[in-house]
Amino acid sequence: MIGIDWYLALSAILFTIGAIGVLIRRNAIVVFMCIEMMLNAVNLTLISFSAFHGDIAGQILVFFSLSVAAAEAVVGLAIIIAIFRNNLSVDITQVNLLRW
Repeated sequence: MIGIDWYLALSAILFTIGAIGVLIRRNAIVVFMCIEMMLNAVNLTLISFSAFHGDIAGQILVFFSLSVAAAEAVVGLAIIIAIFRNNLSVDITQVNLLRW
């Protein structure tokens, strides 16, 4: 049986990779995928603690979190497509929506 330590280590590695991807990458779609990876790392942590404590509340919270993540993915991709149609690029350094 695999202990909780391995799951938490995997979750920390996934979250770190996602955070580094958000900070380093310039492509909006890759940044979006890194944010989703960070969200899944947190979900893995919730499920690990839920299984460790024998309580189902963490798994229910993950279910709602995944539902919100699906809605966020739809809205995020729609925004990225709108930005691409205006700028013909998904490079986040070229996007300045607050400029007149």
